[in-house]
Amino acid sequence: MTPDSAANLNERAQLLLKTLVERYISDGQPVGSRTLCRYSGLDLSPATIRNVMADLEDHGFVASPHTSAGRVPTPRGYRFFVDSLLVIKPLDTVEIHQLESELHPDNPSRLIACASHLLSELTHFAGVVRTPRRSAAFRHLEFMSLSDKRLLLIIVTPDGDVQNRIIFTERGYSAAELTQASNFLNQNYAGCTLDEIRARLREELARLRDDMSALMVTAIEASSRVLAETSEDVVVSGEHNLLKVQDLSSNMANLRKLFDLFEQKTSLLALLDASRSAHGVQIFIGGESGLVPLDECSVVTAPYEVDGRVVGTIGVVGPTRMAYERVIPIVDITAKLLSSALSQH
Repeated sequence: MTPDSAANLNERAQLLLKTLVERYISDGQPVGSRTLCRYSGLDLSPATIRNVMADLEDHGFVASPHTSAGRVPTPRGYRFFVDSLLVIKPLDTVEIHQLESELHPDNPSRLIACASHLLSELTHFAGVVRTPRRSAAFRHLEFMSLSDKRLLLIIVTPDGDVQNRIIFTERGYSAAELTQASNFLNQNYAGCTLDEIRARLREELARLRDDMSALMVTAIEASSRVLAETSEDVVVSGEHNLLKVQDLSSNMANLRKLFDLFEQKTSLLALLDASRSAHGVQIFIGGESGLVPLDECSVVTAPYEVDGRVVGTIGVVGPTRMAYERVIPIVDITAKLLSSALSQH
């Protein structure tokens, strides 16, 4: 949409466009002049409304399907509606309580999956969450002896996630030695990235006995593998909901493109990463992002934080014909509640 075309819309044209988009979202049918006259509240003749619709079509805000006398909004029309005409509806108390009760401080990996599920459940579309980028660091390490040459390595990540791994050693270690090793690593390396630790280990472990050095190196390498394994990029819930959306399911080729987006995740990751710097909710309508392959699909996103720092993005993927006034507050409140829960670790 060009600024000039938006500036040319007078108040009457804007109200008729708002009414047309709202009726189309509600009914899914092309909207005719009689419907616009009934729902807009304007005292206009059908002929006058048709003239306004012709102007809106010239500006690219609406289109006329060949099979109907009515009109439907284009992605440009949706964009103007969302940016300038939309009235957000607050969530009802039941939905807010559901979000608050589900997104309470807990295991961080469960919180992420729960947020994705809630977005899907409340909107009946697909919920997506870009997981926090792992810092490849640990907050705390601890060893526990399982048998002569078998140890349990307990790793606590900076965001409070706890991972356990069994490691095998060339010799057995006493409880005192394991405590000494964990104390050394925690006091000297907690919070450092694993790359930093490896560089420093080469110099500093020369002061320790060779067999203790071997234990340290084994622990760091195991920690590195754990952090790599647990860093799932995107959590997606409710893709099957989109099979029930007529605007998407009526075209199998388009639906296949959408499911490819979920499966390959590359474009979805790029879209969610692009939303990290946004202040609040951001809306990508149709193909305007250059990343979502369908004009019939929109994505509503919002960043979430840990201790005031943006670490990821949540979003809803659904049809362009979605109830934006309802989806936007769901995404907004979910992002805020997820930020609060993750920050309490």
